Amino acid sequence: MTSSLADTSSLLSLFAEPTRLRLFSLLAREELSVAELTQITELAQSRVSTHLGKLREAGVITDRRQGASTFYRASQSMPDAARAVWGLLESRLDDRVLDADRERCEALLRAREADWPDAVAGQMERYYSPGRTWEATARGLLGLTRLGDVLDAGSGDGTLAALIAPRAASVTCLDRSEKVLEAARARLSAHRNVRFALGDLLELPFDEAAFDHVMLFNVLTMVRDPARALAEAARVLRPGGRLAVVTLAAHGHAAVAESYGHLVPGFEPKKLAKQLTKAGLTVEACEVTSRERRKPYFEVVTAFAAKK
Repeated sequence: MTSSLADTSSLLSLFAEPTRLRLFSLLAREELSVAELTQITELAQSRVSTHLGKLREAGVITDRRQGASTFYRASQSMPDAARAVWGLLESRLDDRVLDADRERCEALLRAREADWPDAVAGQMERYYSPGRTWEATARGLLGLTRLGDVLDAGSGDGTLAALIAPRAASVTCLDRSEKVLEAARARLSAHRNVRFALGDLLELPFDEAAFDHVMLFNVLTMVRDPARALAEAARVLRPGGRLAVVTLAAHGHAAVAESYGHLVPGFEPKKLAKQLTKAGLTVEACEVTSRERRKPYFEVVTAFAAKK
C-alpha cells in the first residue's frame, strides 16, 4: 500500500517524538491507564495525556473506560503503514530509557496481582495467573468437542494430535519427515485411533472426501505453493467438512523465519481468504488473532473454512 508524501511525513513525525515512542512501546505490550503510564515514565500527566491523544487520533492506539479510569493499548486495526513503521523501529530499538520503562512496567504489573481479578477485569487473557495457561484452556475446551476423522497435515511429532486424539473418531498424522513421524509414533503409542502417513502437503496420499476435519497448523509457510496445499486440503474434505489454519501473518523478518524452514514470509488475511475461497471453501473467519510477546513479535492468523 502506497502513501502520499503528506501522510508519510505525518506518520514519521508521529513516531519521531521521543515521548510518543516511549508510550507506544509500552502500549504495544500491555494495556495501561494514564495514571500507570505516568508512574512508569515519570512524566507529567498532562504531557502523557497530550501525546496519548495524538496517538489515538492517528489510529495507532485505542482506549476503553473502566470505572473512573481510561485504559489504552495498541490498536489491532492500526493503519498498515503505521504497523510497518513500528515494526521497523521496534526491531532496532535498544535504549536505556525504554529498558527502564519496561522494568517499571513489570514491577507495576506484579503489584497489580495483589488484587488480580479486579485489576485485570475485562482483560484477563492478557495476564498470567497460576494454572491459567493456553494448554490448560485448550485441553478443557477440547473436552466439550467431538471430532470425526481428522487429518493433521504437517503434524510434526504429534503434539497437537495428542490433544485431540481422545476426542476424535480417528487422527491421521501426515508429515514429510520419517524421523519426525517416528517421534510422533512414540508420543501417540497409547492411542489406537491414530495412524501415520509419510507425504507432502502438495500431493496428499489420500482419496477425495476422506476426512471430516483438516488441520494446517504452522505449516503453510513451509510449502512452496500454499494455494495448492489449500486445494489439496479441500479435496480430501468431505462435504460439510471443516479446515482450520494457523499461520504467520505477513512480516518483514525473513532471516528469522528462514532459520525455521519457512519459504513464505507469512500471509495477509485478505489474500489468504481469497485462496481459501478459490480452493472451493466457504470462509468463516480469517484474521490476525494474536501477537507474540517476544521479538520480533510475529502476528498469527487463524482461519476457518468449510466445504460446501
